[in-house]
Amino acid sequence: MTTPAPAQIPKQVTSEPLLAVASSYLRHADLEALERAFQMASRAHEGQFRKSGDPYITHPLSVATILAEWHLDAQALVAALLHDTVEDTALTAGDILRQFGKSVSELVDGVSKLDRLEFQTEQQAQAENFRKMLLAMARDVRVIMIKLADRLHNMRTLDAMSGDKQRRIARETLDIYSPIANRLGLHRVFQELQDLGFRFLFPNRYQVLTKAIKAARGNRREVVNKILLAINPRLTSFGVEAQVTGREKHLSSIYNKMLDKSLSFSQVLDIYGFRILVKDVPACYLALGALHTLYKPIPGKFKDYIAIPKANGYQSLHTTLFGPFGTPIEIQIRTHEMHKIAEAGVASHWLYKSSDTPLSDVQQKTHQWLQSLLEYQSESGDAVEFLEHIKVDLFPDAVYVFTPKGNIKSLPRGATPVDFAYDVHTDVGHRCVAAKINNELAPLRTPLSNGDRVEIITEDNAAPNPAWLNYAVTAKARSKIRHYLRTMLLDESVQLGQRLLNQALRALKAAPESIRDAQWEQLLKGDRCKTRAEVLAEIGLGRRLNVVVARTLLSRSDLPVAEGQQSITIRGSEGIAVQFAHCCRPIPGDPIIGIIRKGQGLLIHTQDCRAIRQYRSDPDKWVDVEWENATGKMFDVAIKLMVLNRRGVLATVASAIANAQSNIDSVSIAKPDGTYTEINFTVQVRDRAHLAILQHQLREIPEVVRMTRVQN
Repeated sequence: MTTPAPAQIPKQVTSEPLLAVASSYLRHADLEALERAFQMASRAHEGQFRKSGDPYITHPLSVATILAEWHLDAQALVAALLHDTVEDTALTAGDILRQFGKSVSELVDGVSKLDRLEFQTEQQAQAENFRKMLLAMARDVRVIMIKLADRLHNMRTLDAMSGDKQRRIARETLDIYSPIANRLGLHRVFQELQDLGFRFLFPNRYQVLTKAIKAARGNRREVVNKILLAINPRLTSFGVEAQVTGREKHLSSIYNKMLDKSLSFSQVLDIYGFRILVKDVPACYLALGALHTLYKPIPGKFKDYIAIPKANGYQSLHTTLFGPFGTPIEIQIRTHEMHKIAEAGVASHWLYKSSDTPLSDVQQKTHQWLQSLLEYQSESGDAVEFLEHIKVDLFPDAVYVFTPKGNIKSLPRGATPVDFAYDVHTDVGHRCVAAKINNELAPLRTPLSNGDRVEIITEDNAAPNPAWLNYAVTAKARSKIRHYLRTMLLDESVQLGQRLLNQALRALKAAPESIRDAQWEQLLKGDRCKTRAEVLAEIGLGRRLNVVVARTLLSRSDLPVAEGQQSITIRGSEGIAVQFAHCCRPIPGDPIIGIIRKGQGLLIHTQDCRAIRQYRSDPDKWVDVEWENATGKMFDVAIKLMVLNRRGVLATVASAIANAQSNIDSVSIAKPDGTYTEINFTVQVRDRAHLAILQHQLREIPEVVRMTRVQN
């Protein structure tokens, strides 16, 4: 955003700071292109000023300079200089295309907001902008690098904004931008965004914590020096050449630790850590052994990110030791190459190497994650849902589990076997029916822990369960489940819509097969639906009345609806578009009625169900339905037994249910009062006749005092 020019004369802005940094690695021709881009941006932003009063051109210049410090290529720097011109000036995408080519134009477009479109809510607008940016990032990671540099400079200069804007931008930074920086391995950017976000979101806490650290700094410097003097000789005695540095933890890290573990500042003893850089991997483990002979390690505080790297490519050995005076010491041990990746990230340079250069495992994983954004986009219903997938996927912590073959899978904390199954392959997820964790059967909702060995059991005719969305946490699993359910609901809604339309046509004395293509074409003219299938799906989902569509097809609105119109038959094997109410649990033989739920489909109730009394007076809301003969399916029925409280009665009842060829789905026992016990069963029967046989066998048991079928 820009503001009117301030009263003071603006200072002269030049491209010298940018060129000074870029000249260390770019060619002369690239530097000339940067100067041309700077001049174009200066002219475009002339007369525009930031809230701070600085000329607006200082912002794109600073963003480009940050990118030059990260050694991005000339195209990215040019795009950074021009990234706000299409949004805020008269310059067009065509102007940039003609001057600097297609790549620069696409980068600028990827970073630009969708300000010219109208959205119903601010949340939707924000989600659409993030979706546009992230999809552009999936095609070219430089888009997010420019956006991260843009956000970093905005956060550095956020003092000029009002308090409300500061908090909103800080929250957005912590929710989206710093996790993306972390996911791409840009540790320095991630940490600075975290600290700046903390500073502006909680300014009072930031000031209090800053003062506390300054006060403690002098007291702890002596401890740090003592530890350094002890570590260096010990590493030398083990023959380890190392560079050892002490470091103060970042404010946001200290605050998060206080928050997570409910500690006061005085209880956070390890605000200092130590980093040890060595020449190779064997030296990392040798250094670890040397330190464990110097100070005792704290059990459970060792992590080996060299053997099992983080998803963003981070590798190090982490250990926490009991230092002098009982002070915990956090130590990171890594090679110089690991340190480069930990600080700068793999994503900042790997895309620009020659195509012949093979990608490392970490780089391939990053590439796969970027490409998965395109997959989530194609399966998400809207931008808000897409943003939810991405937020879930930008996890700060991970659990590492093993496949039966010993391969390692990295999943977010809280992941379940369902997430694991979809991570292996979409088909494995879709056909998943059970899981073994460490060779023992476990529910699909079980959270996974580090080191678990997970085996998925599948069946060819299995399908995703909507209940999985209650505990699946990964973006891939949630996206695939939702996409499958949405597709199945649409297919089944078309079939249900056709049956409902046929019912209405017969009621109007017209044969469904008599409707010609020309009549459908006439209906679709000017309609929001473009195909016959869309119209049928809307009928099946309750968004459109079958009688209205039937009359329109017949081009007569005065046709009477005949009495005793033909009912729709229910097979019992329908999927998502036709469901059975849990309140009354209808089974074949029960008189039933269908209630149209807008946007969801047909819900089957018994005709005497109390839950549908309000709909009976509105014929537009319900549909006549009847059971098809011999459905061949089992249906759930709830029965309640009052039995004498005697030993073995539960086994006797269960045996009777099994003898009646019925399955027990669930059982619960109310607290006995001494003489009687209430047992609640959910059993499966074919129809009312089968239920009657079951009830007769249960009544034959002497201990059964009373039995009822539970409905409503």
